[in-house]
Amino acid sequence: MVRFTVLASGSKGNSAVICGGRTRILVDAGLSCREIFRRMKLAGEEPEALDAIVITHEHQDHINGLAVTARKLGIPVYFTESTHRAWVRWLTPRRQMTYAQWLELCRKQAAARQAELESEPHLPDPADTDPEDVEADCSVSEAATLEASADSTPEKPADRPPSLKEDPTWLPAVEYFRAGQPFTIGDICLSPFTIPHDAADPVGFVLSAEGVRMGFATDLGYITPNVKQQLRNLDLLLLESNHDLEMLRDGPYPWAVKQRVLSRVGHLSNEAASEFLSTVYDGQARYVILAHLSENNNLPELARVAAERALLGRASLLANHLLLAEQHQPLVPLIF
Repeated sequence: MVRFTVLASGSKGNSAVICGGRTRILVDAGLSCREIFRRMKLAGEEPEALDAIVITHEHQDHINGLAVTARKLGIPVYFTESTHRAWVRWLTPRRQMTYAQWLELCRKQAAARQAELESEPHLPDPADTDPEDVEADCSVSEAATLEASADSTPEKPADRPPSLKEDPTWLPAVEYFRAGQPFTIGDICLSPFTIPHDAADPVGFVLSAEGVRMGFATDLGYITPNVKQQLRNLDLLLLESNHDLEMLRDGPYPWAVKQRVLSRVGHLSNEAASEFLSTVYDGQARYVILAHLSENNNLPELARVAAERALLGRASLLANHLLLAEQHQPLVPLIF
């Protein structure tokens, strides 16, 4: 039996559970760990049965609950290497300092050293001190201080993983995959493919289990030839229908944000999704799910009407049942 359950879809969090054979995976973890668990139980899924988490890209609405969920369950996380690196950088912001601030810090450290030296015999004349030497000495001093502080940090017990505060990027296990190279997790085969979005290395998926093929494509600015090729011969198609063009243009977002959403690395509009369904889609999927609807720039009725018009004449007892994924509650599990 194969089950596909969308736990949430939208700008506030995205996550779905796919079950095939004896394997269960979570695709994205954009909700809090507590909310993921709550929605899984509402959908009849046990969080403890999850075998892995797979991440499409590093934006917050796809990874917000990742670390806590993976830690609680002790399961591996699958990323592309670039996505993992981007996630790590996002969780470990670097301290920024202007040159003037750094120079002032150097001078304070130099003054402190001179004060120590004045208490000892045979002091060098401070007038002979070159300012450039002060800066150089400061750099060496800073490095030594950092090295000393690192050496003095107490080691953590080997049998205890670091806390979120100690290391927010620690995960029980990390596995890398590459777009264009299929891989398997238990009884589920995943074929990742590149999508156009403003992230480090975003991907969509075709997931296969027990002869059922499920396409997963959200967060893409437009549908490339590669994506068109991937989204064929599916039993289930989950496709982004993010915004209505007029609502976005007249809406409250700043113009820069509107430009991002409308760009070729932004999000797919109702019109673009409809065009794909009417001209490229092969009409074979039993279920078509519209996903990642914007709460500010779209209405479910608008997305539904656009898709229904595109699918007009293709509806049958066996294919093209249209569903809308929601932000605030899980979709009814789809069983094959």
